[in-house]
Amino acid sequence: MSTAATRTAVVTGASSGIGAATARQLAAAGHHVVLTARRKDRIEALAAEINAAGHSAAAHALDVTDRAAVDAFAASLERCDVLVNNAGGALGAEPVATGDPADWRTMYEVNVIGTLHVTQALLPALTASGDGTVVVLSSTAGHSTYEGGAGYVAAKNGARVLAETLRLEIVGQPVRVIEIAPGMVKTEEFATTRFRGDADKAAKVYAGVAHPLSADDVADTITWAVTRPSHVNIDLLVVRPRAQASNTKVHRDL
Repeated sequence: MSTAATRTAVVTGASSGIGAATARQLAAAGHHVVLTARRKDRIEALAAEINAAGHSAAAHALDVTDRAAVDAFAASLERCDVLVNNAGGALGAEPVATGDPADWRTMYEVNVIGTLHVTQALLPALTASGDGTVVVLSSTAGHSTYEGGAGYVAAKNGARVLAETLRLEIVGQPVRVIEIAPGMVKTEEFATTRFRGDADKAAKVYAGVAHPLSADDVADTITWAVTRPSHVNIDLLVVRPRAQASNTKVHRDL
Protein backbone atom coordinates (compact mmCIF):
# COMPACT_ATOMS: atom_id res chain seq x y z
CA MET A 1 0.00 0.00 0.00
CA SER A 2 1.10 3.55 -0.58
CA THR A 3 1.99 5.80 2.32
CA ALA A 4 2.23 9.56 2.66
CA ALA A 5 5.90 9.29 1.69
CA THR A 6 5.27 7.12 -1.36
CA ARG A 7 4.22 8.64 -4.66
CA THR A 8 1.50 6.67 -6.42
CA ALA A 9 1.72 6.27 -10.18
CA VAL A 10 -1.18 4.94 -12.24
CA VAL A 11 -0.19 3.31 -15.54
CA THR A 12 -2.88 2.48 -18.07
CA GLY A 13 -2.38 -0.26 -20.64
CA ALA A 14 0.10 -1.91 -18.29
CA SER A 15 -0.46 -5.51 -19.40
CA SER A 16 2.38 -5.53 -21.95
CA GLY A 17 4.87 -3.47 -23.93
CA ILE A 18 5.59 0.11 -22.95
CA GLY A 19 3.01 0.11 -20.16
CA ALA A 20 4.47 -2.93 -18.42
CA ALA A 21 8.03 -1.66 -18.83
CA THR A 22 7.05 1.75 -17.45
CA ALA A 23 5.40 0.17 -14.43
CA ARG A 24 8.56 -1.79 -13.66
CA GLN A 25 10.80 1.27 -13.98
CA LEU A 26 8.58 3.64 -11.99
CA ALA A 27 8.35 1.02 -9.24
CA ALA A 28 12.14 0.68 -9.22
CA ALA A 29 12.33 4.48 -8.94
CA GLY A 30 10.32 4.31 -5.72
CA HIS A 31 6.72 4.74 -6.82
CA HIS A 32 3.81 2.63 -5.70
CA VAL A 33 2.46 1.66 -9.12
CA VAL A 34 -1.18 0.90 -9.85
CA LEU A 35 -1.40 -1.22 -12.98
CA THR A 36 -4.53 -0.97 -15.10
CA ALA A 37 -5.52 -2.87 -18.24
CA ARG A 38 -8.35 -5.04 -19.46
CA ARG A 39 -6.35 -8.27 -19.09
CA LYS A 40 -6.58 -8.89 -15.36
CA ASP A 41 -4.36 -11.97 -15.34
CA ARG A 42 -1.45 -10.14 -16.93
CA ILE A 43 -1.46 -7.13 -14.63
CA GLU A 44 -1.87 -9.33 -11.56
CA ALA A 45 1.16 -11.36 -12.64
CA LEU A 46 3.14 -8.16 -13.23
CA ALA A 47 2.13 -6.75 -9.85
CA ALA A 48 3.29 -9.98 -8.20
CA GLU A 49 6.61 -9.74 -10.07
CA ILE A 50 7.15 -6.14 -8.97
CA ASN A 51 6.27 -6.88 -5.36
CA ALA A 52 8.54 -9.93 -5.33
CA ALA A 53 11.38 -7.66 -6.44
CA GLY A 54 10.89 -5.60 -3.27
CA HIS A 55 8.92 -2.78 -4.84
CA SER A 56 5.22 -1.86 -4.54
CA ALA A 57 2.44 -2.55 -7.01
CA ALA A 58 -1.27 -3.26 -7.22
CA ALA A 59 -3.44 -4.36 -10.15
CA HIS A 60 -6.86 -3.12 -11.16
CA ALA A 61 -8.65 -4.45 -14.25
CA LEU A 62 -9.95 -1.48 -16.22
CA ASP A 63 -11.28 -0.58 -19.66
CA VAL A 64 -10.46 3.10 -20.11
CA THR A 65 -13.36 3.52 -22.56
CA ASP A 66 -15.85 2.65 -19.78
CA ARG A 67 -16.39 5.95 -17.98
CA ALA A 68 -18.36 4.48 -15.06
CA ALA A 69 -15.58 1.96 -14.43
CA VAL A 70 -12.93 4.71 -14.65
CA ASP A 71 -14.80 6.86 -12.14
CA ALA A 72 -15.16 3.92 -9.75
CA PHE A 73 -11.46 3.19 -10.09
CA ALA A 74 -10.53 6.81 -9.37
CA ALA A 75 -12.74 6.81 -6.27
CA SER A 76 -10.96 3.70 -4.97
CA LEU A 77 -7.53 5.34 -4.88
CA GLU A 78 -6.15 6.86 -1.71
CA ARG A 79 -4.00 9.23 -3.76
CA CYS A 80 -2.53 9.76 -7.21
CA ASP A 81 0.67 11.65 -7.95
CA VAL A 82 1.48 10.44 -11.47
CA LEU A 83 -0.75 9.31 -14.30
CA VAL A 84 0.76 7.64 -17.35
CA ASN A 85 -1.81 7.52 -20.14
CA ASN A 86 -0.35 4.65 -22.13
CA ALA A 87 -3.45 2.67 -23.19
CA GLY A 88 -3.86 2.91 -26.95
CA GLY A 89 -2.93 1.19 -30.17
CA ALA A 90 -3.42 1.00 -33.91
CA LEU A 91 -5.77 -1.01 -36.11
CA GLY A 92 -5.20 -1.49 -39.83
CA ALA A 93 -3.08 0.31 -42.41
CA GLU A 94 -5.60 0.84 -45.18
CA PRO A 95 -5.74 4.09 -47.17
CA VAL A 96 -8.42 6.67 -46.42
CA ALA A 97 -10.45 5.46 -49.41
CA THR A 98 -10.95 1.97 -47.95
CA GLY A 99 -10.32 2.35 -44.23
CA ASP A 100 -12.88 0.80 -41.90
CA PRO A 101 -14.73 3.50 -39.93
CA ALA A 102 -15.12 1.00 -37.09
CA ASP A 103 -11.32 0.80 -36.78
CA TRP A 104 -11.05 4.60 -36.75
CA ARG A 105 -13.74 4.79 -34.06
CA THR A 106 -12.04 2.17 -31.91
CA MET A 107 -8.66 3.92 -32.16
CA TYR A 108 -10.20 7.27 -31.27
CA GLU A 109 -12.14 5.81 -28.35
CA VAL A 110 -9.05 4.23 -26.78
CA ASN A 111 -6.32 6.73 -27.64
CA VAL A 112 -8.31 9.94 -27.10
CA ILE A 113 -11.54 9.36 -25.17
CA GLY A 114 -9.87 6.79 -22.90
CA THR A 115 -7.11 9.28 -22.12
CA LEU A 116 -9.75 11.94 -21.49
CA HIS A 117 -11.72 9.69 -19.14
CA VAL A 118 -8.77 8.78 -16.94
CA THR A 119 -7.27 12.27 -16.94
CA GLN A 120 -10.57 13.89 -15.96
CA ALA A 121 -11.24 11.33 -13.25
CA LEU A 122 -7.78 11.60 -11.66
CA LEU A 123 -7.08 15.30 -12.15
CA PRO A 124 -8.58 16.29 -8.77
CA ALA A 125 -6.31 13.81 -6.96
CA LEU A 126 -3.30 14.85 -9.02
CA THR A 127 -3.95 18.48 -8.11
CA ALA A 128 -4.57 17.63 -4.44
CA SER A 129 -1.19 15.87 -4.29
CA GLY A 130 0.46 19.27 -4.65
CA ASP A 131 2.91 17.86 -7.17
CA GLY A 132 1.09 15.92 -9.86
CA THR A 133 2.23 14.73 -13.27
CA VAL A 134 0.15 13.71 -16.27
CA VAL A 135 1.98 11.83 -19.01
CA VAL A 136 0.34 11.33 -22.40
CA LEU A 137 1.92 8.72 -24.66
CA SER A 138 1.26 10.02 -28.13
CA SER A 139 3.42 9.04 -31.09
CA THR A 140 5.42 10.61 -33.87
CA ALA A 141 2.31 9.64 -35.83
CA GLY A 142 0.53 12.42 -33.98
CA HIS A 143 2.99 14.97 -35.39
CA SER A 144 3.38 13.86 -39.01
CA THR A 145 1.18 11.74 -41.25
CA TYR A 146 2.10 8.83 -43.51
CA GLU A 147 0.32 6.75 -46.12
CA GLY A 148 -1.90 4.07 -44.66
CA GLY A 149 -1.82 5.66 -41.24
CA ALA A 150 -4.59 8.25 -41.30
CA GLY A 151 -6.81 6.65 -38.66
CA TYR A 152 -3.98 6.16 -36.19
CA VAL A 153 -2.49 9.56 -37.02
CA ALA A 154 -5.86 11.21 -36.34
CA ALA A 155 -6.17 9.46 -32.99
CA LYS A 156 -2.65 10.24 -31.84
CA ASN A 157 -3.01 13.83 -33.02
CA GLY A 158 -6.06 13.99 -30.79
CA ALA A 159 -4.03 12.75 -27.83
CA ARG A 160 -1.32 15.31 -28.60
CA VAL A 161 -3.80 18.17 -28.72
CA LEU A 162 -5.41 16.98 -25.48
CA ALA A 163 -2.03 17.25 -23.74
CA GLU A 164 -1.21 20.64 -25.24
CA THR A 165 -4.58 22.11 -24.35
CA LEU A 166 -4.62 20.70 -20.81
CA ARG A 167 -1.21 22.27 -20.17
CA LEU A 168 -2.58 25.68 -21.17
CA GLU A 169 -5.73 25.28 -19.09
CA ILE A 170 -4.11 24.25 -15.81
CA VAL A 171 -1.01 26.44 -15.86
CA GLY A 172 -0.45 27.75 -12.35
CA GLN A 173 -1.78 24.57 -10.77
CA PRO A 174 0.66 22.04 -9.25
CA VAL A 175 0.38 19.56 -12.13
CA ARG A 176 2.81 19.02 -15.00
CA VAL A 177 1.67 17.77 -18.40
CA ILE A 178 4.24 15.76 -20.33
CA GLU A 179 3.90 14.36 -23.84
CA ILE A 180 6.17 11.52 -24.92
CA ALA A 181 6.06 10.80 -28.67
CA PRO A 182 7.87 7.57 -29.61
CA GLY A 183 8.76 6.63 -33.15
CA MET A 184 9.47 3.05 -34.21
CA VAL A 185 9.17 0.81 -31.14
CA LYS A 186 9.32 -2.96 -31.45
CA THR A 187 7.10 -4.60 -28.86
CA GLU A 188 5.53 -8.02 -28.71
CA GLU A 189 2.04 -6.87 -29.70
CA PHE A 190 1.77 -3.45 -31.37
CA ALA A 191 2.34 -4.35 -35.03
CA THR A 192 0.75 -7.80 -34.67
CA THR A 193 -2.42 -6.21 -33.31
CA ARG A 194 -2.38 -3.58 -36.04
CA PHE A 195 -2.26 -6.26 -38.72
CA ARG A 196 -4.83 -8.48 -36.98
CA GLY A 197 -2.44 -11.25 -36.05
CA ASP A 198 -0.57 -11.39 -39.38
CA ALA A 199 2.96 -12.06 -38.13
CA ASP A 200 4.52 -11.66 -41.59
CA LYS A 201 3.11 -8.16 -42.07
CA ALA A 202 4.11 -7.24 -38.54
CA ALA A 203 7.68 -8.40 -39.12
CA LYS A 204 8.01 -6.27 -42.26
CA VAL A 205 7.54 -3.12 -40.16
CA TYR A 206 10.92 -3.73 -38.55
CA ALA A 207 12.67 -5.58 -41.41
CA GLY A 208 16.30 -4.53 -41.76
CA VAL A 209 16.20 -2.10 -38.83
CA ALA A 210 19.04 -3.22 -36.61
CA HIS A 211 17.91 -1.47 -33.46
CA PRO A 212 14.34 -0.19 -33.27
CA LEU A 213 13.41 1.23 -29.89
CA SER A 214 12.37 -1.23 -27.21
CA ALA A 215 9.63 -0.85 -24.62
CA ASP A 216 12.37 -0.38 -22.03
CA ASP A 217 13.85 2.51 -24.02
CA VAL A 218 10.55 4.36 -23.96
CA ALA A 219 9.91 3.47 -20.31
CA ASP A 220 13.32 4.88 -19.43
CA THR A 221 12.39 8.11 -21.21
CA ILE A 222 9.07 8.33 -19.36
CA THR A 223 10.67 7.63 -16.00
CA TRP A 224 13.36 10.24 -16.62
CA ALA A 225 10.74 12.87 -17.48
CA VAL A 226 8.56 12.01 -14.47
CA THR A 227 11.48 12.14 -12.04
CA ARG A 228 12.76 15.60 -13.03
CA PRO A 229 12.51 18.25 -10.30
CA SER A 230 8.95 19.48 -9.80
CA HIS A 231 9.54 22.82 -11.50
CA VAL A 232 10.86 21.15 -14.68
CA ASN A 233 8.19 20.28 -17.26
CA ILE A 234 9.17 18.23 -20.29
CA ASP A 235 6.46 19.57 -22.59
CA LEU A 236 7.27 17.25 -25.48
CA LEU A 237 9.93 14.62 -25.96
CA VAL A 238 10.19 12.89 -29.35
CA VAL A 239 12.23 9.70 -29.23
CA ARG A 240 13.17 7.63 -32.27
CA PRO A 241 15.77 4.98 -33.04
CA ARG A 242 18.87 6.34 -34.76
CA ALA A 243 17.84 4.53 -37.95
CA GLN A 244 14.60 6.49 -38.21
CA ALA A 245 14.81 10.09 -39.44
CA SER A 246 11.04 10.52 -39.86
CA ASN A 247 7.88 8.46 -40.12
CA THR A 248 8.70 7.75 -43.76
CA LYS A 249 12.51 7.76 -43.74
CA VAL A 250 14.03 4.65 -42.17
CA HIS A 251 17.44 3.11 -42.84
CA ARG A 252 17.17 -0.63 -43.45
CA ASP A 253 20.01 -3.10 -44.01
CA LEU A 254 18.28 -5.31 -46.54
